[in-house]
Amino acid sequence: MPPGPIGVIANPASGKDIRRLVARAPVSADADKVAVLRRFFAGAAAAGARAICYLPGPHRLAEDALEGFAPPLQPVPLPVPFTGSALDTRNAAAACRDRGAAAVVVLGGDGTCRAAAAGWPGLPILPISTGTNNVFPLACEPTAAGAAAGLVAAGRVPIEAAAVRCPVITVEVEGEPPDLALVDAALVDGLFSGARAVWRPGELRAALVLRSDPAVTGLAAVGGMLGLAMPPAAALAFDFGEPGCAVRVPLAPGLIAPVDVRSYRPVPFGEAVEWRGPGILALDGERERRLLPGQRTRLVPSAAGPLLIEPRRALSCAARTGCFIEPLSGAPYAD
Repeated sequence: MPPGPIGVIANPASGKDIRRLVARAPVSADADKVAVLRRFFAGAAAAGARAICYLPGPHRLAEDALEGFAPPLQPVPLPVPFTGSALDTRNAAAACRDRGAAAVVVLGGDGTCRAAAAGWPGLPILPISTGTNNVFPLACEPTAAGAAAGLVAAGRVPIEAAAVRCPVITVEVEGEPPDLALVDAALVDGLFSGARAVWRPGELRAALVLRSDPAVTGLAAVGGMLGLAMPPAAALAFDFGEPGCAVRVPLAPGLIAPVDVRSYRPVPFGEAVEWRGPGILALDGERERRLLPGQRTRLVPSAAGPLLIEPRRALSCAARTGCFIEPLSGAPYAD
């Protein structure tokens, strides 16, 4: 991927859902996100980035972070009309692709990253955690994350050396547009989506997950708490209910609840799982689609997801090639 601008998608709604009421999830305020972006821009500029294309909006997250910034970056607002929905993130990712963005930083949680990947499948993403469930986004210092993105944007580190390809679940709903999930997909009891967060374990019917980790929140922790390792080139499918076992899982920050697991099995990449309504289809921890009685959905895990830029990988590559070393005048340094 040639050098290009850094795309910036900061979701003002991330970290502000119902889990603040039913659990002890933290609130991610706008001021916190502006501070994250300012540190990110500092790292990006130091690594050689010069152009920024960003998602504008009434919250002015990127605009406030760029105000008075030195050294100067060349910001360009993306032509995305504000709707206050996930459509903004999806359209912004597509606009970043059209502008030839070499890297896209996304501030949000799993749902924000999913919307970005839906707008640009295979996008070079550097996701920074500011959401509620943050299984896909990275918990990293924004300065280092900005330096990693800046190295890629300036062409000093190739994307192949800085990123890894992530798995994805493609979702086909009978009679409706396709969708995707980056972490998990679940079938939940109910007739209406209501509050989008999945936090009542008794409503869970089935799930297909791409992660098995006891140290995260959400359905990705189910396999982890059962001691299951992710099989290579495969996802894990779960059926919930009795008979089986109850496993205590952190479904959200501050909320640990028992989930009844009836059975589980590996699903190789490329193999389809089918569910039927009625119910609610939840993707990456958020209710998204209502399935009518008998309506089918087909889910296929694969390796063809977005390119995840890993700061440690990018910065280690730069360090090996001496990107951050400048010669000094005078005698060589000695102990």
